[in-house]
Amino acid sequence: MDILSKLQAPEGAVTKKLRVGRGVGSGFGKTAGRGQKGQKARAGGNINKKHFQGGQTPIQRRLPKRGFRNPLADIVANVNVGALESFEDGAQVDVIALHASRLVQGRFDVLKILGGGELTKKLTVTAHRFSKGAIEKIEKAGGKAIVLAQPASQDNSADASSS
Repeated sequence: MDILSKLQAPEGAVTKKLRVGRGVGSGFGKTAGRGQKGQKARAGGNINKKHFQGGQTPIQRRLPKRGFRNPLADIVANVNVGALESFEDGAQVDVIALHASRLVQGRFDVLKILGGGELTKKLTVTAHRFSKGAIEKIEKAGGKAIVLAQPASQDNSADASSS
């Protein structure tokens, strides 16, 4: 067992940094191992740019721009009513319960319950949004659909647009 205060790198793991451009006797003097002239010999050449295509107009500039992506749009997690069948009869189904059962994963702003599938159990479902079909199926099974308040991100965007 090693003592933490006496740990050191294994033999050959630590090597001296190669110092280029330090005279002809070093083997990496004058041109410093870069050869003579050309793009790779210059400082700040485009050779390491991710999308560089040798001076040709890159493909991301040749292709037309299409559409618009709203950076402020809410990320919506959708769950079908049929998936709620995995809960026990009379259970409280909310965001925490859905995360625990892995029916929703990752980050989202809004939880929406959709009407796909069939529901036979009496559940109290809490979510931000419900489709009409989902409300009908939950109430038909004897359960309740409780609508949560919309997240603050949407309220702020509504305030900004009204002013």
